[in-house]
Amino acid sequence: MALIITDECINCDVCEPECPNGAITQGEEIYEIDPNLCTECVGHYDTSQCVDVCPVDCIPLDPAHEESQDELRTKYEHLMAQSA
Repeated sequence: MALIITDECINCDVCEPECPNGAITQGEEIYEIDPNLCTECVGHYDTSQCVDVCPVDCIPLDPAHEESQDELRTKYEHLMAQSA
């Protein structure tokens, strides 16, 4: 499943540059994750880089966007094919 940034975000900007898919952008009040681009770093890393660097632990799984590891891998492959 995709990740989501909660309103506990302190806008520290450490997550955005860590996202290999460009899924994280500055929203009106806090950073946001585009679920169409988020693969939880599947295909790039073993762990979600934004979660690893977040100092306030405000990036949980998004229950509104449940995806299996296979679905995340397929999304990753599709995104890589588009960027080629």
